[in-house]
Amino acid sequence: MKNIILSAKKVCKSFAHGGGQVHVISQVDLDLYEGDFTVIMGASGSGKSTLMYALSGMDRATSGSVIYNGEDIALLKEKKLAALRCSDFGFIFQQMHLVSNLSLFENVAVTGYLNKAAAAAEVRARTDELLERMNISHIKTHLPSQVSGGEQQRCAIARAVINSPRLLFADEPTGALNRRNTTEVLDLLTSLNREGQSILMVTHDVRAALRANRILYIEDGGIIGELTLPEYDPAEEKSRDTQVNAWLSSMHW
Repeated sequence: MKNIILSAKKVCKSFAHGGGQVHVISQVDLDLYEGDFTVIMGASGSGKSTLMYALSGMDRATSGSVIYNGEDIALLKEKKLAALRCSDFGFIFQQMHLVSNLSLFENVAVTGYLNKAAAAAEVRARTDELLERMNISHIKTHLPSQVSGGEQQRCAIARAVINSPRLLFADEPTGALNRRNTTEVLDLLTSLNREGQSILMVTHDVRAALRANRILYIEDGGIIGELTLPEYDPAEEKSRDTQVNAWLSSMHW
């Protein structure tokens, strides 16, 4: 049986609007498991990104609990929550949010320095190792504005895993990329997952969802379906694509 990394119980998220409350997430129960590549899909406005933010501590749930390491992260003070996001969680976004006046190397290394769990020399060595793996070590002194979108996203992946997070959150990481760069980013995420990295990704892209071993479908703020798949095998992509699309059709995708 797989170990549960994070467990959400009756999670709700509401926002004030027009004198009332808009309920974006409603009574979600969800366990995330060690080693899984989990994807959340759903129509625009279904609440998939809001759910990810609540699970990751990027935003606080209105009610319910999100249990990680025996603690409800929704109740943590901001300083402790920020430390948790730095040390145990990694984040990749559609817009890479790289610091414009820092080089690619510095963008990755600064996250390692913030963790304070490793010596500076270890952080620099780990940064070089990751940039080499992402195939951007030859441009590590470049600023983000001097490289392509795909290279920026590979730098963002390196930054997200510099502290060896237990759980990697990815919000539409291929949404701003062309087909070739999308494939490169998905290949990197797949490779990380095969090495044991647990991943939760929000996406509207079926090509990205094919890499998951677990797909959740959210509608009107609640999870209404789940599909379990074997480990991704590129040789089986066509049949996998057929299976996933048929399931999504049953979810009224």
